[in-house]
Amino acid sequence: MDSKIRVLVAKAGLDGHDRGAKVIAAALRDAGMEVIYTGLRQTPNMIVEAAIQEDVDVIGISILSGAHMTIFPKIISLMKEKGIDDVLLTGGGIIPEEDIQELKKIGVGHLFTPGAITTDIAKYIKEWRAANPKK
Repeated sequence: MDSKIRVLVAKAGLDGHDRGAKVIAAALRDAGMEVIYTGLRQTPNMIVEAAIQEDVDVIGISILSGAHMTIFPKIISLMKEKGIDDVLLTGGGIIPEEDIQELKKIGVGHLFTPGAITTDIAKYIKEWRAANPKK
């Protein structure tokens, strides 16, 4: 029952900067999680399909392009459509606080901004998983 937490890390949209996503992926692996990194320029459809195929607990999206108010709602919508309501959608990037609050209202988990401490991200995911056991 104490299986590894499976996390899908994705770069959505046209954003070509993936250093941060790779750092987060490595930090989550170091924290004992199984990480699947999808690479650059993933569409919301590709991300949700990969999450289903990989049977992940968490989808982590890295966005620096400013498209967060389009990408996160589309992913949430696809997750609901596909019935994966037991998966955490979280992420980070350059996202203004007012947008973070709007995204939380539609079901997006905590969003981390530049300078976030990787151990805090891992702790958040572990605490979420403990509070939301897989169905």
